[in-house]
Amino acid sequence: MHRILALWAVPRSTSTAFEWMMRQRGDFDCLHEPFGEAWYQGEAPIWPRWKPGDKVTPGLTLQSTLEDILDRATRAPVFIKDFPHYIIHMADKDFLAHFEHAFLIRDPAKTITSMYDKWPDFNEGEVGFAEQRALFDKITLLNGRRPPVIDSDDLLEDPHTMVERWCESVEIPFIESALSWEPGARDEVSWWDGGSFHANLRNSDGLKPQVRKYVELDATPERVRDVHSRARPNYDHLYQFRTQP
Repeated sequence: MHRILALWAVPRSTSTAFEWMMRQRGDFDCLHEPFGEAWYQGEAPIWPRWKPGDKVTPGLTLQSTLEDILDRATRAPVFIKDFPHYIIHMADKDFLAHFEHAFLIRDPAKTITSMYDKWPDFNEGEVGFAEQRALFDKITLLNGRRPPVIDSDDLLEDPHTMVERWCESVEIPFIESALSWEPGARDEVSWWDGGSFHANLRNSDGLKPQVRKYVELDATPERVRDVHSRARPNYDHLYQFRTQP
């Protein structure tokens, strides 16, 4: 069995750009939010805003997703980028033992306003900060050590240093050429919503800061600001353990 390296992030945290960097390496079978696909549109969706008539995929479940990942790992090393709120309810010791874990965090003032821009009616259960903290704490307790944490702002400010340090922490070689790529279609990461969430990635040529084009937190409705106030302590908790820039 080859290793399965899991990056646990939150939505709108530049995690897909990180995944795209991993795809450039060529030494991992990379999967884009495999548990998320089952959570949103498996045969028994858990998505809070799912309603009758929305897309479902017969045979696709969280368990079948895990089985597919394990099968892939018999043939090659696997990298997955996914979100803890998809799996926190099943993340017991046996489940977590299948993976080597790392975390990507981002300031909720940036992620939540971006979600609001894309999904004005988003549900708090789609935000993921509480579940990310819970998963981090559980893994730390089970393993007796903290998994590596990278902050998105640090990553984009100095991608060379931060990716190099991350690679060292998860014991894979640093491949500098994977930090850049040609702009173009990103069909491999666009199973959800036709890829509308990945416009910046489609137009990008590497890991680097992106211009913010969405509303600032102070200009959002009170409901959104309340979600942020509950998310912030969970982000701050992981932030204190991040790899330093």
